[in-house]
Amino acid sequence: MNTSFSTINLLRYAVAYVFITSGFMKLISTELANAFLNIGLPYPHIMLYMVVLLEIVCGILILLNRAVKNAVIPLIAIMIAALLLTKLPSLNTGFIQFAFNARLDIVVLVLLVILYNRYP
Repeated sequence: MNTSFSTINLLRYAVAYVFITSGFMKLISTELANAFLNIGLPYPHIMLYMVVLLEIVCGILILLNRAVKNAVIPLIAIMIAALLLTKLPSLNTGFIQFAFNARLDIVVLVLLVILYNRYP
């Protein structure tokens, strides 16, 4: 059994799940959408729908194993922005608090980089 192939598929499924559900939650959860809109981005409503579209479409591409390397690139950008805009400010309360708040974002970012490096 080729465990490398199975492992990379599991990573793809997990990453796809995270982004597809995250995109849909931004659409159906007023609380989550409002939190996004209050981050301070320019044109917040347009940015919200652009991020939702990218998360869902790129998540589906990763799930279907289509254009994975290209689909991962905008998701890496989204995760870096999320870390900078929503997690980095918690450094004011200390490094440990920041590390705790950013732990899942960092794990997803690492998984995205692994997928990027794995696909030609």
